[in-house]
Amino acid sequence: MDAAGSQLEEECAQYAGQFQSGFITTRGGNLLCSKIIHLIHGNNVKSQVSKVLHECELRMYKSVAFPAIGTGQARQNPAKVADNMLDAIVEFASKRSVQHLKKIKIVIFQTNMLRDFYESMKKREHSDSSTTDSWMSMFKSFWGGKKQPTEKKKPVVLEKKVDLAIFQICGESQKNVDATESWIKNLILKEQFENSISDELIENFDERQIDVLADLQRRNHVTIQLENKLSPPRIKISGISRDVCSVSVEVQNMIKKIKDTEEERSKAELVYNLVEWRYPGSNDSFVAFDKLTNMQLEDAKIAKKPHLTVKINKKKYKVDLNTLQADDDQGKTINIQRVPKNEGNY
Repeated sequence: MDAAGSQLEEECAQYAGQFQSGFITTRGGNLLCSKIIHLIHGNNVKSQVSKVLHECELRMYKSVAFPAIGTGQARQNPAKVADNMLDAIVEFASKRSVQHLKKIKIVIFQTNMLRDFYESMKKREHSDSSTTDSWMSMFKSFWGGKKQPTEKKKPVVLEKKVDLAIFQICGESQKNVDATESWIKNLILKEQFENSISDELIENFDERQIDVLADLQRRNHVTIQLENKLSPPRIKISGISRDVCSVSVEVQNMIKKIKDTEEERSKAELVYNLVEWRYPGSNDSFVAFDKLTNMQLEDAKIAKKPHLTVKINKKKYKVDLNTLQADDDQGKTINIQRVPKNEGNY
């Protein structure tokens, strides 16, 4: 109140006893804000924060800053206060009706409370991704006055908007501010990891694989860069350690699937050059099976399997590999052919 000036004190005295919905709103006085919302003391921190947020949206305010409500003279548990405040913010930000309020700050001067708010935020990392994206884009945690410049990421093939958390640090001396900054950076670095996967098959990624990468990026705390101009092409994954590891496994599986598909296609081509399986067409002619089915029939015969189910003209047939006859579900029987192309070498 001293910093806000005497005019604010007079305004508060004027509105005393006129609290509506548990708060009154005054001008900002000498403080660097346009309005101040004064709350009546109460134990329900979540309700108080919710009321203030709705009032800000109603008044079309673009930003609001909270102290750690109730942790001063009220002596409420800081961890519980952190949970209640963040619960209120998450619920508010998840509503589609929010249009005006874009930035929510929590100013924490007591260093012992930093851990409580940090742990409360971490607990929300595994919540529903759509809700998390919504409130994280609005909620910026301000831990005390030194502002780091924001950096714009260069757009890549997999473009992802990154919402930066800005830390403001206040302290009794520059030494204390520097020490806190170093502590925050070390804390962030402990959670960060980067992994690069290089493989020639990455060049074969089509729209389906790109869509999968984009989905992995949306659902996890990672940024994925597709560097397909390198030789060999490379996928770089950076973000929270555990998410980087799980996404890396997914990418490796995608590459393996492409490799298996290409190997199967090559094998099918080789088999087709050696033997051709056929089914009846029109006018007493026979039609070659597609190369993949051709390979499956030949593999089944070599493995001495008695039967194999295949599709002919979108209908399922059960092929007897000894008699070379195939039956459909209605009991219709057709003859199929196996024609070696180079008997001497097969």
